[in-house]
Amino acid sequence: MSPDAAARIVFFGSPDFAVPTLRALVEAGYRIGLVVTQPDRPAGRGGRLHPPPVKRVALELGLPVFQPDTLRDDAALERLQAAHPDAFVIAAYGKILPQRILDVPRRGSLNVHASLLPRWRGPSPVAAAILAGDPETGVTIMEVTAKMDAGPIVAQRRVPILPDDRTATLEPRLAAIGAELLVEVLPGWLAGELRGIPQDDSQATYCPLLRKEDGHLAPSLDVVTAERAVRAYDPWPGAFVWYRGERLAIWQAHIALAPPQPLPAPGSVLVVERAPALAFRNGILVLDVVQRPGGRRLTGREFLNGERGQLAPTFE
Repeated sequence: MSPDAAARIVFFGSPDFAVPTLRALVEAGYRIGLVVTQPDRPAGRGGRLHPPPVKRVALELGLPVFQPDTLRDDAALERLQAAHPDAFVIAAYGKILPQRILDVPRRGSLNVHASLLPRWRGPSPVAAAILAGDPETGVTIMEVTAKMDAGPIVAQRRVPILPDDRTATLEPRLAAIGAELLVEVLPGWLAGELRGIPQDDSQATYCPLLRKEDGHLAPSLDVVTAERAVRAYDPWPGAFVWYRGERLAIWQAHIALAPPQPLPAPGSVLVVERAPALAFRNGILVLDVVQRPGGRRLTGREFLNGERGQLAPTFE
């Protein structure tokens, strides 16, 4: 099916995950009447305002950009109505669209979601799938309703989760697949030839918005959960432990295949495989890449050398 050249799309998206979908729509020939994205936010030590990735790409493509603080006032509604959209396409915009906004497009709205709905509704589906040890995840194209991620499913594509996958590696793959799937199904959906299939709400699982403190690896964690958390929380919020009173970020780690016996108490720090290691419940996590506050990333052996072989006995 070829795209309807007359179809007018308003695109909603903010982070890197949304960029491939925006580019795919433009390359497929759709008219993007407006790109809606989050406001610029302060970042870095200087607190300078940084635009979301979707804004940078939209400006590069010569597309009009709208960055409302809220979608609940009349000004936002009028701006969207003025675009006369046939459809909204949404990919990780970051806010729930009120019903009166969803009523604006003639045909309705489609969302690109990074999970196999109804599993992992919510804002952090990639991290949730890794943390749960799911063998696969995928992308869902769904019709948008007022209830979060609960709309009828138009299409899905499955993707295996590799043993060494992190959110930082898996999410870009899902973004590319989601963009491809969206432009495959959009013509048929716009023409009314494709209709969504209702989700089974009884099978739904949910994932919350990740907070900075969620990355803390408590010694009481099972070692398998701790290893998954290192991968799930890269790049945000980053897994960490408290070591010598400082936040020690853990970017890569693996479970020791031949841990010392008997296992040391959870919370112990030791050397395993000539690298620093942490004792969790039921096993040992060997640290491959770590980072002190304000420092560069170090291999485990570099960190051990910096400690001059005198590791603190415990972590928190």
